[in-house]
Amino acid sequence: MLVRVPKVLSAEQVASIRGRLDAAGAAWVDGRATAGHQGAQVKRNLQIAENTPIARELGDPILASLERNPLFISAALPSHVYPPLFNRYDGADGMAFGSHVDGAIRLLPGTGIKIRTDLSATLFLSAPEEYDGGELVIEDTYGEQSVKLPAGDLVLYPATSLHRVTPVTRGSRVASFFWIQSLVRDDTQRALLFDLDMSIVSLSQDAPGHAALVWLTGCYHNLLRMWADT
Repeated sequence: MLVRVPKVLSAEQVASIRGRLDAAGAAWVDGRATAGHQGAQVKRNLQIAENTPIARELGDPILASLERNPLFISAALPSHVYPPLFNRYDGADGMAFGSHVDGAIRLLPGTGIKIRTDLSATLFLSAPEEYDGGELVIEDTYGEQSVKLPAGDLVLYPATSLHRVTPVTRGSRVASFFWIQSLVRDDTQRALLFDLDMSIVSLSQDAPGHAALVWLTGCYHNLLRMWADT
């Protein structure tokens, strides 16, 4: 299931984060620092080094926005969210990230806590007109899907998906990326819960007070009780 979550960040928040990232200088390092053996062979980009003050400072408002976003909560059913990382693809160097699958487990640096990566997320911080290329191409059960969103919008997709970033040929593509361990690890079950929740929301707006809402809400929570790991 691929879900677009619009306006995770406001224009003011995007401008603030971009200002800090554009002035980050030496905090940008080779992106292969967080890639596995296979991914490192096809990865050409820059990243803000993990555990640097700027990474933590810029990640906190993103996490705070996600906690208040009902669409993200419904689609991801998050149990743990990996602290946001930041990457950049420069057109002058034709940066790209070839086809790969994200690692299954991420270790939170310095904590010993392991996060199972059920979902991958990319939060776009560059407007589409700022760069050419740089599409996030995700292969799911319906074939390839190419994603290039406005700054401040986020895309969620199963971390099991083969995906890539096409070469940037002009400008710079800046984004935040991270992973989510969901309360419901199975993508099919999570998708059913999402569809049911969206149906309840729609019915609540179109027919508030309808008796079926109680039954449907009960079904949602009983399925969540059956499938969730806490």
